[in-house]
Amino acid sequence: MKTLLLLAATFPLLHAQGLDFTRSHYTKYEFKHTSETYPILLQRTPYSVSPYGTDQYKANLGPWEKFAREGFIFAYQDVRGCWMSEGEFVDMRPHKDVKSGPTDFDESTDTYDTIDWLVKNVPHNNGRVGLWGISYPGFYAAAGMIDAHPALKAVSPQAPIADWFVGDDFHHNGAFWLPHAFNFYASFGRPRPAPIKKRESRIFDHGTPDGYKFFLEMGSLANADARYLKGEVPFWTEVMRHGNYDEFWQARNLRPHLKNIKPAVMTVGGWFDAEDVFGPQAIYRQVEQSSPGIFNILVEGPWSHGGWASPDGESLGSIHFNDKTSQYFRDNIEFPFFNYFLKDKGEMKLPEAYVFETGTNQWRQHDAWPPRGVEARRLYLRAGGKLAFDAAGEASSAYDEYLSDPARPVPFTAQTTIGMVYEYMVEDQRFAARRPDVLVYQTGALAADTRLAGPIGACLYASTTGTDSDWVVKLIDVWPDDATDPQPNPERIRMGGFEQLVRGEPMRGKFRDSFEKPAPMTPNQVTKIEYTMPDINHVFRKGHRIMVQIQSSWFPLMDRNPQKFVDIYTAKEDDFQKATQRVYHSPTHASFVKVNVLP
Repeated sequence: MKTLLLLAATFPLLHAQGLDFTRSHYTKYEFKHTSETYPILLQRTPYSVSPYGTDQYKANLGPWEKFAREGFIFAYQDVRGCWMSEGEFVDMRPHKDVKSGPTDFDESTDTYDTIDWLVKNVPHNNGRVGLWGISYPGFYAAAGMIDAHPALKAVSPQAPIADWFVGDDFHHNGAFWLPHAFNFYASFGRPRPAPIKKRESRIFDHGTPDGYKFFLEMGSLANADARYLKGEVPFWTEVMRHGNYDEFWQARNLRPHLKNIKPAVMTVGGWFDAEDVFGPQAIYRQVEQSSPGIFNILVEGPWSHGGWASPDGESLGSIHFNDKTSQYFRDNIEFPFFNYFLKDKGEMKLPEAYVFETGTNQWRQHDAWPPRGVEARRLYLRAGGKLAFDAAGEASSAYDEYLSDPARPVPFTAQTTIGMVYEYMVEDQRFAARRPDVLVYQTGALAADTRLAGPIGACLYASTTGTDSDWVVKLIDVWPDDATDPQPNPERIRMGGFEQLVRGEPMRGKFRDSFEKPAPMTPNQVTKIEYTMPDINHVFRKGHRIMVQIQSSWFPLMDRNPQKFVDIYTAKEDDFQKATQRVYHSPTHASFVKVNVLP
């Protein structure tokens, strides 16, 4: 927006002037050049739109600096019941396909009403609105494109929540993500009695930096509230009442409501997002199925949660990507998307799927996701810790076993941490492989690059001496012993023999057939445990090995299973028991990991 400064002289200018002279002899007027209009870029958030007040400014506007320089109208809104917005806040407020009347609401109607007000009241807007957000704001972006306002032309849900029981944030296939949920809600979950502009820091004091120690000593999940939260976190209390995928959780599944979507959609996720790796892929797929013909693309990079908003995205933990992936995304994907649909600028050359290929560290463009032409193959567990694309030569009763002890659960990281460190998603797994309660299978050194793209499937034939058990499957890239260390290397990382986690996911045994109706496992009976893990796009390079690790705990990332069929949220201390676990690889019970190989 251009500004015209008009200085009106009160008498003829006879000599050079200074500031005092100008002020005393001239009157200054400012006129805004209003022939140009601008699109509105909206973000709705539960995390505060501060600073409040017309005399206070955000240091950064929009997704990043280039948007501010290009010229957009930026709008930020505290969602209902948060910070300065009135009303009641409801976590992941359920969508209502049918409203009872004009005063009935959900996040879709709140978004519609907000956009309607903006386009009617904010001067110089061009009648087009974009909606974006990362994490919880990503959920609000996804919910806001349902029954969208006609002015909403482009939406980018980034790391959005889709389903809090099946795969996002607090549950993975029914297993509870303990430190993430506890640490988040110990602060965020405390009620706000009235609109506020500031709140005192409520970071929970664990009394130790050692999360393994803290959560192990906490004991049963029932102790979390009794000892620490004291009934002051309503949502935690509510979660503990719903240990199955009942109506409470089903109502918070956004996917069934994502239909007849009208705006252009660009869903963004990170391959190594410790919080919401499931959500972006699930939302993209649902929109693709339910709203054919619209502009709907998936972007996935080698990022942790929201990592594309970081300065460069060159690495995560010990893994380097040899590219400023975040900057590339912002310049070549995000900015062109909004500029095209909101300002008619540029050409729309974005593909159906714009994905970073880890291993080779390259951006790839595909006209479908998963890519066309992939071949579904099986990596079979074999005797002697071998892993192969064939299952031949196994004994009729072949199995491997380990003792799973809830008092000594397998850690999820070698770091000392009180929370869920993002780096665990690519961390070296040698610390786990050396434990007796972790099974390890690997191929020989690969003769050629092996490209895997799409979802990973786990199919275990397993038994337990208990009546419930967790089954964690991890897909790992084993680097050669002579692998080159990164340069520069101030942390002295050694990549020789590095066991890089590529994807890991659990299945809580009692949910193996149904999240709604859990069922016990029969002791010592071979049982099929089959589930799907989130997509990957990774190349196991020539000379590397493919490894699979299997274990029954992943602590404290995942809460401990008592290994007894009970409501784990109310389990007692004496419910926790040791169990002998067996994983079979016989001709009749051939356990395998399903992968999609891209030529």
